[in-house]
Amino acid sequence: MKNILILLFLLPLTALAQQNYPASIDNFMQAQVSVNRFNGNVLVAKAGKIIYQKAFGYRNYDTKQLLDTNSVFELASVSKQFTAMGILMLWEKGKLRLADTLRRYFPQLPYHGVTIQNLLTHTSGLPDYMTVMEQQWDHKRIAFNDDMINFIALKKVPANFAPSKRFEYSNTGYAILASIIEKVSGLTYQYFMHKNIFVPLGMDHSQVYNTRRSSKDIIPDYAYGFVFADSLKKYILPDSLKKDDAVFYLDGIEGDGTINSTTGDLFKWDQALKNHSLLNTVTQNTMLSAQSVMDTLTKKYYGYGVGIGTDQFGNYISHEGNWTGYSTILTRYPVKDVTIIVLSNNESNVSNIAYGITGILFDAQVTPPYVHKEIVADAKLLNKYVGNYSRINQGLTLHLSIIEKDGKLYRHQIGAADVELKPESNTKFFYGDGTDRQIEFETDKAGHVTRGWFINTGLRSELHKAKK
Repeated sequence: MKNILILLFLLPLTALAQQNYPASIDNFMQAQVSVNRFNGNVLVAKAGKIIYQKAFGYRNYDTKQLLDTNSVFELASVSKQFTAMGILMLWEKGKLRLADTLRRYFPQLPYHGVTIQNLLTHTSGLPDYMTVMEQQWDHKRIAFNDDMINFIALKKVPANFAPSKRFEYSNTGYAILASIIEKVSGLTYQYFMHKNIFVPLGMDHSQVYNTRRSSKDIIPDYAYGFVFADSLKKYILPDSLKKDDAVFYLDGIEGDGTINSTTGDLFKWDQALKNHSLLNTVTQNTMLSAQSVMDTLTKKYYGYGVGIGTDQFGNYISHEGNWTGYSTILTRYPVKDVTIIVLSNNESNVSNIAYGITGILFDAQVTPPYVHKEIVADAKLLNKYVGNYSRINQGLTLHLSIIEKDGKLYRHQIGAADVELKPESNTKFFYGDGTDRQIEFETDKAGHVTRGWFINTGLRSELHKAKK
C-alpha cells in the first residue's frame, strides 16, 4: 500500500485535476504532509462553494491534540486587510479622510506629510518599530500600540524616506492605523473588529488575540505555533527557546497582526469582499485596486491591506503572513472565482502550497513533492547541459545559466550564489539548496538536448537553450 501511495504522489495531476479537483488537491496535500511535514489547515473554494477543506496534523505537538477544521490560527500579516477594512468603514461614514495626516492623530510623532493613504499603501517611509524596539526596548516588558508610538516619538527615529517616494512594507504603518481606528471610533481595536466585522459576517471563531498576552483566556481549539529546533530534531513552542529574538515583547502590538481565525471564517471574509457586504461597491473596489507599486518588474501592486498582481493564471488578490510559529496565506483569482486559504502552525511554506493548488485548479500539470535521491550521473552527459537558458514567467523573460565545476552542474545567475544541481537521473536534476525546484532535459536519440523544463513547486515551464 505504501508503494502505491508513493507512486500516486509522483503522478502529474493534469488528468486528475480536470476530472476531480478535490481528489487532486488531496493527493497534492498528502504529499506535502509526507514529504515537507506540512502541519495546518487548508480550504479551497470555487464559484463561491467550498470544494476542499481539511486539517492536517497537530494543534499542539506536545499534547498530540489534533487540528480540526475549526482550529484557530494567528493570521499574522493577513490581519492587515482587516485593519484596512476598519479604516475604510470609517472613511465611508465620513469619520476620517484618507488625506488626513498622521500628526492630526499623533502630533508627538516627528513625521510631516504622512497621510492615512500612505499608511495604507506602505508609502509612509516610517521606520520599522521592530528594529527600533529590538535595540532599545526593555525586552522584559510587553509593548502595546501606545508604547510603540510614544517610544518612536521619544527617540525621534528618523524616517526612511519622504512620504509617497517609494513602496516599503511597513508594520509600523498598520499598527498606527489600528490606533487611529481607536481614536476615531472611541472603541478598542479588538471590540471594533468584533462589532463591525466578525459579528456581521458570522465569523464566530475570529477575534483579536495573543496567547501570551491573554494567557488567562484560552481559545478552545487553538492552534499553537511551533518552530523546529534543529538541536532537538523536533517541533517546540517558541516560548521554550527563552530568547529575546522570539520577539514576545512585541506581542501587544495590534493592527499589523493579531487577528486569529479559521479557514471557514476566512472564507466568509473572502466572500464578503467579493460581494461588497461591508462596503459599498465603489469603496470595496478601491480597496482591491492597485494603489501603490510593489515591484515594477513583475507588476505587483498593493491595494489597501492586500496585494494585487498577475501571474500565468491571471489576476489575483493575495496576502501572506508570517509570525513566530505561523505562516498563512489567503489568495483569490477573480477570473475563475477561486479562493485558496492555507494556515500553518509550524511555519510551512504556504506560498508554495497555494501556488501548487492554483495550478491544479487551472488544469496545469502539477507534480506533488517527493523525496529526491541523488545518483552518480554519467559525467560524459553533463557537458551537454551546460549553456544559457531562458523561460517566460508572468510575461517576463528570465535567464539562467548552467555551468560545470569539478564534474558537477550548477545553476548560475548574476547576483546570486551558484546552486548545485544534483542528478536524480541522467536527465533530471534537483536544486541542492533544499527548495522544491528541478531542471529536466529532453534529448533525442543521439543524446542532444531538444528542450528543457524548469519545475517550481511541481509546476513546469519550458526552458529554451540559447544557440551558440
